[in-house]
Amino acid sequence: MAYIGKQPVVGNFVKLDAIVTSATTTFNLLNGGVAYSPQSANNCIVSLNGIIQEPTSSGNVGGYTISGSTIVFTSALTSLDVIDFIIVLGDTLSIGTPSDGTVSFAKVTSNLITGATSESTIAGGDSILIFDDSASALRKMTRTNFVAGIGGTNTPNFRATMSSGTSLPDSTFTKLTFNTETYDTDSCYNTTNYRFTPTTSGKYLVIASVNVSSGNATSSTTICSIYKNGSEHSRANIVLSNSTSNPITVSLIELNGSSDYVEAFAYQGTGGTTTTYTGAEQTYFSAFRLL
Repeated sequence: MAYIGKQPVVGNFVKLDAIVTSATTTFNLLNGGVAYSPQSANNCIVSLNGIIQEPTSSGNVGGYTISGSTIVFTSALTSLDVIDFIIVLGDTLSIGTPSDGTVSFAKVTSNLITGATSESTIAGGDSILIFDDSASALRKMTRTNFVAGIGGTNTPNFRATMSSGTSLPDSTFTKLTFNTETYDTDSCYNTTNYRFTPTTSGKYLVIASVNVSSGNATSSTTICSIYKNGSEHSRANIVLSNSTSNPITVSLIELNGSSDYVEAFAYQGTGGTTTTYTGAEQTYFSAFRLL
């Protein structure tokens, strides 16, 4: 049968737990074993011995009032009386508890979060609300777990210099002997074969700098190269006469985190052998992983 009038869509109808009567006027009201406080006697339906009772009435034995989470009958009952049921019809002007999935963003006020409710400092155990796209559901996550997947450090990284210069024959690419570590976060740089083999895959910014003398050559070419897995990857070169040259090579290189490695080489064309300077501010080899 169709409903006449406006269709009710919200309700908060509660049938309270059964009550065992005894020789007293006051009984506790429970809902699922938990104390329950109706708003008033007027929004309760109480059946005693098969008869619906009048609230707040003192004219019969079954009249009752509500006091917090107790019902108080006008006269004491006996163990032979039976409270058939107590139904609470919902608080006045209350819409009850919305059903799952019924509250949309449009129904949430724009000032839900204010200066009084926002949080400026979050403890590690506090929860953050996130949306799980794979499950199309809201989830909560502790701040500690949330920030564990964000940011990080630019490791592995290293910087190495020379304790003594590397001899550079004329017109030959020679590996630079960077044998002194300034730092090496993950022990990925080898001071014996002068190569960096990172244990984490990613893109690395690799820097090689070398300073050599051009001697008395009229025109001297100096090249600083970065090699990947034994082959030249990138280079920088300078042509100077009767002075020093200090090419610096900076390159972005992808390394697989297992077998890929990088080394630094230098080339000079003075017509004779020369030796690199060892100053750490001019001759160095360095790299770090980009986040």
